[in-house]
Amino acid sequence: MNFKPLGDRVLVERVEETNTTASGIIIPDNAKEKPSEVKVIAVSSEVEDVKVGDKVVFGKYSGTELVLEGKDYLILDTSDILGIVA
Repeated sequence: MNFKPLGDRVLVERVEETNTTASGIIIPDNAKEKPSEVKVIAVSSEVEDVKVGDKVVFGKYSGTELVLEGKDYLILDTSDILGIVA
């Protein structure tokens, strides 16, 4: 993939969650809420707070969806990122 975000933006990929509860109940994909924890895939040259590989949390209705080479990604403004998961 060859994509470079511009401005104060980052390209992220959703982190997959498990499909079963602790008691073993399987949760169908259409019943799950999309996770707000994502992995940073690419950053613009203007971004200093996060780097490629960081896991970050963002606001629920933030970002622009993008499909590259058949995979789903989000483009986030750094102001939409709430924090880095340690």
